[in-house]
Amino acid sequence: MTPAGYQALSEELKQRSSEERPRIIAAISEARAHGDLSENAEYHAAKEQQSLNEGRISELEDKLSRAEVIDVTKMSGNTIKFGATVTMVDEDTDEEKTYQIVGDVEADLKKGKISLSSPIARALIGKQVEDSVEVMAPGGSKSYEILEIKYI
Repeated sequence: MTPAGYQALSEELKQRSSEERPRIIAAISEARAHGDLSENAEYHAAKEQQSLNEGRISELEDKLSRAEVIDVTKMSGNTIKFGATVTMVDEDTDEEKTYQIVGDVEADLKKGKISLSSPIARALIGKQVEDSVEVMAPGGSKSYEILEIKYI
């Protein structure tokens, strides 16, 4: 996991523990004050929310405790590995794409971050600039040429 991914998970854990948890507890207390719990929709909704929040807190604590943080800025080389930011061009459409290879937890295609376990990242690992890679995508096979590798 990159330091940025670790920081994002830490912030979500802090927000869920220090803001969401007390808000949900207050909602449960307020719903309890309305009387009969067996027919109290607000109470059941708040308990459901509490369950989901506590589950996510446990999940985040587990991921953070097992995380191996790798500082990408201290990496270098001319082959693609975890943390690399790769610029490549689609050989069919000449469309340029830039992706950073990150851990599963922090992958977000909209931000240009792809999971280390994704088909495209697996095809890129170990390759160098000017290499051609073929990726089996849901829409069929795609070929890319690697233009640039950076560690930022």
